[in-house]
Amino acid sequence: MSKVHVSTIINDDTVEFLCESEQTLLDVLRDDLRLTGSKEGCASGDCGACSVIMDGRLVCACLLLAAEAEGSTIETIEGMANGSDLHPLQQQFLDHAALQCGVCTPGFLIAAKALLDRNPDPTETEVRYWLAGNLCRCTGYDKIVRAVLDTAAETRN
Repeated sequence: MSKVHVSTIINDDTVEFLCESEQTLLDVLRDDLRLTGSKEGCASGDCGACSVIMDGRLVCACLLLAAEAEGSTIETIEGMANGSDLHPLQQQFLDHAALQCGVCTPGFLIAAKALLDRNPDPTETEVRYWLAGNLCRCTGYDKIVRAVLDTAAETRN
């Protein structure tokens, strides 16, 4: 079986890789590129643990074939912080204790970033609807929602 050559930008770096035609973007990110922040929680697009931003849109990397990333710009959790300087969302998640086991946290952070990139002043209802595609089995969602709302308020000021 022949491999597919893909050229893309991931976290502001030009990246090229070879993949099998049936490999998912999540598999390539984790197994080939060693970007292991995105998690596989369900492999069916139901939990949001594998969320990435591709060309400005929030997507589940487990549902995309890696070959579909050709020419795209992708943001993963590894690209959120600037060195040791956390993204404001990451800091608010820490401040609000909006995480426990950490499996869902990267997906929530990426989803929240995608929301705030589109809408810097969301209502609580908008945050809850936007994050509805991300499942957490450990924490209550309230701390996550508060962290997103506080980040929005902080970045507007």
